[in-house]
Amino acid sequence: MPSDDALYYLTGMGGTLANGLGQALRARGLTVYGRELVGEFRACGFATQVESVVQDLQAHFWDRQARVLANSFGAYLFLHAQAQLPPFPGRVLLLSPIVGAFDNTQGNMHFVPPRAEHLARLAHAGHFPCPREVQVHVGEHDWQSQPEQVRAFGERVGIPVHIVPDAGHQLPHDYVARLLDGWLGA
Repeated sequence: MPSDDALYYLTGMGGTLANGLGQALRARGLTVYGRELVGEFRACGFATQVESVVQDLQAHFWDRQARVLANSFGAYLFLHAQAQLPPFPGRVLLLSPIVGAFDNTQGNMHFVPPRAEHLARLAHAGHFPCPREVQVHVGEHDWQSQPEQVRAFGERVGIPVHIVPDAGHQLPHDYVARLLDGWLGA
């Protein structure tokens, strides 16, 4: 089991454990473990990625003191891993989570991730195993992690969703810094 200063982090697409949010976590004295969505892990199929997260959590982070932070598509991976497990016993923070397919009609962009309807089906059926302690933060103007879609998922499964005013997919650095300080200190 990793030390008390450890955290399991799942990056967004193209993110690394050493830069950006990973760097901010290390600056707070944490030892950062996890998966980054670059290179070999990103090239794996979705099912392999999810199974890797399941194995990581069960083998090294399955206790009440464990902390998981997941961002964007990393949160999507976490949610799919959680769907295969009993409720996660530790604390979870999801930033700008992808919870299914999305469209941006104004920018003529759309994204359909693997198993796009799976989480919604589990939520509607009341079968999603919600982690013991979890919170979600999403930007008011996030076209990838659409706030209303995230809020609806959260309401169905019992996860509080915080909508960050005037923010997009990348939440403001000062907001995330305050959030991390409070979440890590709790």
